[in-house]
Amino acid sequence: MAEQILVTTTENIPGRKYEIIGEVFGVTTQSKNAIRDFGAGLKSIVGGEIKAYTSMLTESRDQSIARLRQNATEMGADAVVMMRFDSGSIAGDMQSVVAYGTAVKFID
Repeated sequence: MAEQILVTTTENIPGRKYEIIGEVFGVTTQSKNAIRDFGAGLKSIVGGEIKAYTSMLTESRDQSIARLRQNATEMGADAVVMMRFDSGSIAGDMQSVVAYGTAVKFID
């Protein structure tokens, strides 16, 4: 059911009227492992994309959206509008990604 929740970065959903339920979010925090850190250290010397970190952040993004959808489902929402991402480092070796927005219920 959570997969069916529409998530949009826009304020309005064309052709739909809705009432606001409230704020929803989904967060995940992941840590780097020693192999990723070693590879990243080498890559930082020569430059270029650090694919292990890109993969980690992509996975974090996907998890945070899935958790946002689950939170919206639990609130009885049909959609989430104004979705945004925020991210940050924790203690230098962990990365946190949060997806947040406004849960809404369609009215017909």
